[in-house]
Amino acid sequence: MVEDHRHCLSCGKAVEKDKLFCSSSCEELFKKQQERMRKARTFSLLLLFLLLFLLMALSLLPR
Repeated sequence: MVEDHRHCLSCGKAVEKDKLFCSSSCEELFKKQQERMRKARTFSLLLLFLLLFLLMALSLLPR
């Protein structure tokens, strides 16, 4: 039977049950990817709200 284990959140290698990453470099890479995704999500939301605001403002202009 296979021992209880998890898989590294970054590369997918099998790791001990009480660990999340196989190495510190995988942990750093995962944190960088998460930060990049957070920034992209924030930028996307800001862009969406800006476009909605512009559409609303343009719809209020007299024709």
